[in-house]
Amino acid sequence: QVQLVESGGGLVEAGGSLSLSCAASGPDFSAYVMGWFRQAPGREREFVAAISRGGITTTYADSVKGRFTISRDNGKKTVYLQMNNLKPEDAAVYYCAADYGRMVTTTVPRYDYWGQGTQVTVSS
Repeated sequence: QVQLVESGGGLVEAGGSLSLSCAASGPDFSAYVMGWFRQAPGREREFVAAISRGGITTTYADSVKGRFTISRDNGKKTVYLQMNNLKPEDAAVYYCAADYGRMVTTTVPRYDYWGQGTQVTVSS
């Protein structure tokens, strides 16, 4: 089992940047595909980005492609989300998640473990 703790959220002006981190505890972090999701008030949780176990393969939602970058450091058991050129529509609670599987996936039910979330607010 893995525990996930996100950090780095906050308030930023539109066009600004934030860097989120997700620290994992527990064994075998490198055995998990890691993903970032977000949920705005009144909306369903949606996929943002995911990264393969070794960090070679990444995938992004179309809405963030070219602006967000996911990365991981297996030695530090941490996954990151660098968010640039933030827009008001990026405001949400951001969650990291771990999937004990081989393939990078974008669907919420596939992920086994979730963090508590970190709030990102973007002012226009």
